[in-house]
Amino acid sequence: MANKPLVDLLNELVATSSVLYTKLHNYHWYVNGPSFFTLHAKFEEFYNEVTLNLDEIAERILTKGSKPVATLAEHLEMSHIKEATGAETTEEMVETTISDFKTIMGFLKEAMQQAAEEGDDRTEDMLNAMTQSFEKHVWMLSAFLGTSER
Repeated sequence: MANKPLVDLLNELVATSSVLYTKLHNYHWYVNGPSFFTLHAKFEEFYNEVTLNLDEIAERILTKGSKPVATLAEHLEMSHIKEATGAETTEEMVETTISDFKTIMGFLKEAMQQAAEEGDDRTEDMLNAMTQSFEKHVWMLSAFLGTSER
């Protein structure tokens, strides 16, 4: 059976990723204005990546002999980010995406530390790759807004 602290962290990532997927889909559908074409495509890129991450994390939980959380109720309860309201401006969508990516990076780091303590190199490597991707997205979205935030 898997080490409970790591599986718990991975399940928090599953839940948070599920909410993020839906939020990014909302932004993809409702973005408007002069940046529509750029952000419409970018939000789709993001939710497709989050879907792959979500599946990879859930499958890692299964390979460790445990079960990923798999209901919307669990995802909403355990998520560390909030759903979209549907009233965000385009700029708020980008700012919130940056914030959400940073939140997830914090939990990825925590899970990587736990995986390292357990000697679970495969999980640590998987989470490290995800972190690197989110870091790049934060940098690019910050540049889009004209900020130097990282």
